[in-house]
Order: sequence, then structure tokens, then C-alpha cells
Amino acid sequence: MPRIIPIPTNVGFISSDFSLNRTLGVTVSPFSGKQRTQEYDATYWTGRVTLAPMRRSQAVEWQSFLTALEGQKNYFKMVDPDGKVPRGTYFGERFLGDVRVDSGSNVASVALSFSSSTNTITAGTAIFDGLVVSDYFTVSGANNEENNQTFKIVTKNANDLSVTVDHALTAEANTAGCKVRQNVKGSSALSLKASQTNVYGTVKAGDYLAIYNATATSFDNIVQLVMATGDAVITDTTTDLYSIPIQPKLRQNLTDDHVVGFGTQYNRGLFRLDSNNADWSANQNSIYNIVFSFIEVM
Repeated sequence: MPRIIPIPTNVGFISSDFSLNRTLGVTVSPFSGKQRTQEYDATYWTGRVTLAPMRRSQAVEWQSFLTALEGQKNYFKMVDPDGKVPRGTYFGERFLGDVRVDSGSNVASVALSFSSSTNTITAGTAIFDGLVVSDYFTVSGANNEENNQTFKIVTKNANDLSVTVDHALTAEANTAGCKVRQNVKGSSALSLKASQTNVYGTVKAGDYLAIYNATATSFDNIVQLVMATGDAVITDTTTDLYSIPIQPKLRQNLTDDHVVGFGTQYNRGLFRLDSNNADWSANQNSIYNIVFSFIEVM
């Protein structure tokens, strides 16, 4: 069973590389030259860090860490070293809030119509009653792929039957069997609810967020590391609902009360070495140089 090995903190990094890797298929029509893309599930973070030169008395901690990982067997918590301190001002170091999947918007089968002229999505029943302006939701089951994605609400009809969204739509009328959901695999937004009072502030584009498994009584249960791609504002009320656009997309459906970590202690992803080797070098003065690369656990 893999273990999480604590990463040393006695020496800092002097350089780092951090990357989001995507797997996409691209086809090009030989007749029109038009391109179509297909994104697959293999989207993950990778990185490489270089430690400051150090004496052996310091290097032994890193040698012990690297060897304790047993190659790619065990894990460690990591984030982009230059992004571990968030830009946002959210006041609540442990977590942002609870994942919200209990709103009326989580509908497994509904007929939807899409207007290309007004960017409006209309349903036959009041399924948008659990949403607010600036909220995000994900549609699937439409006939046109352009209509199967995550949308931000710009305006909402008073009867909760229709919303205007931020993306262009392809005209489509009364398509049965569509799904309108939040926090599901493929969503490019997290929809949250405030879980306590006296927590408030902002999340800024570029901030890293860690999604934890369920209520995360142990903060070792990391599901996925994501980055906010837009700003969000959290007020100090337990009824506050808000959404944060993210990348990469969610890898799995989330249930009620999954915790989302924020801040320098809780915005970590789960990583393993990208090879089974543990390497270091030293010169004649016993000055050590240590570089290692890693890949996100999926």
C-alpha cells in the first residue's frame, strides 16, 4: 500500500518547472482542412525542481526522502513552488467550503432547447431554481457537442426555466435526455457552498486548489489538484453559494461535502517520482546538488 512521505523543508528550491499535460486527439479533414479535437482523461501535472546547493548535513534529509519514496511506489504532497502562496484573500486557511451537489440543478434527464441568437438554454421545468447568476453548470446529452460543456450563468429567468450563458450555443430544439449537473466528471468549474461563518475573501485566477476525498478529516485524501482560471468572492454567510472556474476538468463525480483546500498548507496535489531512480551529486567540498522530477498521481 503506497504511503505519503513528508517532503523536507530545510532547503529551498532555486528553480522549478511545473506543467499541465493534456492528451488530445486532432483530426484534419483532407478536403476542407477543418480540425476537430477530442480530449481524453489523461490530463495531469508534472514538475521538476532544483534544490539549492547544500552540505551533507542538510542533504541527508533529501536523500532519506528520495529513497523512502521507493521509486514510484510512494507519494508526496507538492504544488508549483512559485504558486504555493495564493493571490486571493480568502480568510479560512483550511478549506474554501463544501462541494455543492444538492441544488435543483442536478437533473439526470430533461429536455433542453438551445438558442444560438441569444445564448439561452431553456428547459421544460424549473430546473435552474438552485442556481444563481455567475454560477456554473455542466450540460451533457445534447446533439451538438458545442452545447455539451460547462457554462456560466449571465442572467436567469425569474421562473427558473431558462438561463443566458457566457458561451456561444448551436441552435437545437427540445432535445430529450439531457443532463444538467454540477461537480461531475468533465466539469470545468467547482460549485461550492460556505460551510461556516466568519470566513470571507476572494479566490484569484492562478490560485491552486486541492480537492479532497469526502469531508477530509484527514488531509491525506487528495483527489485532484486544480487551478482557478477566474476570480470568485466568498462572503461570511453559511448560505453563500459560489462557483470557481478551474482547469483541468474534474476527473470524477464529487459528492456532497467534499472539502476544497486553499492556502499554503492545504493547496497540495499528490505526486510520485517520474522514475524509479533516486539521484544526487556532490563535489570535492561535499556540496550536494539534487534535482528530481515528478508526476501527479491519478
